Amino acid sequence: MTRQVTAGNVKIGGDAPISVQSMLNVPANDIEGSVKQAIALENAGCEIIRAAVPDMSAVKLIDALKNAVKVPIVCDIHFDWRLAIECVAAGVDKVRINPGNIGSADRIKAVADACRNKNIPIRIGINSGSCEKDVLNKYGHPCAEALAESAIKNARMLEKYDFNDIVLSVKSSNVQENYKANILLSQNTDYPLHLGVTEAGTERSGIIKSSAGIGGLLLNGIGNTIRVSLTANPVKEVETAKTLLKVLGLRKGGVEIVSCPTCGRTQIDLIGLANRVEEALLSHDLDIKVAIMGCIVNGPGEAKEADLGIAGGDGCGVVFKKGQVIRKVSEDMLFPALMEEIEKYERS
Repeated sequence: MTRQVTAGNVKIGGDAPISVQSMLNVPANDIEGSVKQAIALENAGCEIIRAAVPDMSAVKLIDALKNAVKVPIVCDIHFDWRLAIECVAAGVDKVRINPGNIGSADRIKAVADACRNKNIPIRIGINSGSCEKDVLNKYGHPCAEALAESAIKNARMLEKYDFNDIVLSVKSSNVQENYKANILLSQNTDYPLHLGVTEAGTERSGIIKSSAGIGGLLLNGIGNTIRVSLTANPVKEVETAKTLLKVLGLRKGGVEIVSCPTCGRTQIDLIGLANRVEEALLSHDLDIKVAIMGCIVNGPGEAKEADLGIAGGDGCGVVFKKGQVIRKVSEDMLFPALMEEIEKYERS
């Protein structure tokens, strides 16, 4: 078990549940747009929100975000140590920084002291572009060993100034390297780990790469907080992360939908129906399994573990509960009949 740190009202590491993060992608100087996006992320279930702070004028974003949402705010700092100091003064809940790229020892100490005085953790984020030259020279390229060594090296810089509220993060766009780097970190440190696959790609490819890269580590008990990085609306990152945790059995709540891939026996628009049900139940907190099956032959039997489900027939279908058929309806009534049964389930 790792150490535990606290960012705002969220605990990271130890026996705390795995938290879901995302990052604003609105320009930092667009305060109104950033606040609007932060609210959307919070409503989607995001538990930690990170914002880039590229210059002093962007520091005012921290106060605006703190007044708009209840979830912890992380400032993302590169190179300028003074930005970290100002964000701490503005009330940020966590600082993301690489001690190795902010300059001299006195600057590292100043950031460590400021964060310690306010009980603010620091996340050290390492990727192929932020590995130190000496580490890269040692290994020849930004491999898993280089990423892990760089993260630990940066942690040592903070430990030198009696700072230990640290979260480590090593990310690669290569899923295998990403996996190996985090394995190495978990074997060589007890700091909590932030997982993600960097530059994962668009929504389609990014979801696949992130699920493979993050899911494998989580199944091995590695990782304490996650961010699914997508070239898309960050709300999609949160939805994907929450679904990933649920299918891995690491989070309860929310409807789990199972559906068959269709075959030659399917005589209804199952794909359209499944998408409609998924969209309708996306924000439901009810902890149930709902099955959308293509035919009565396999439906109630194959999906008998589902709390509720529907299965198609020849222009008609059935609604079933725990494998037992409870209603037979026409195809156009399958969706409303299922939603009606879900409403009954919610009231029971």
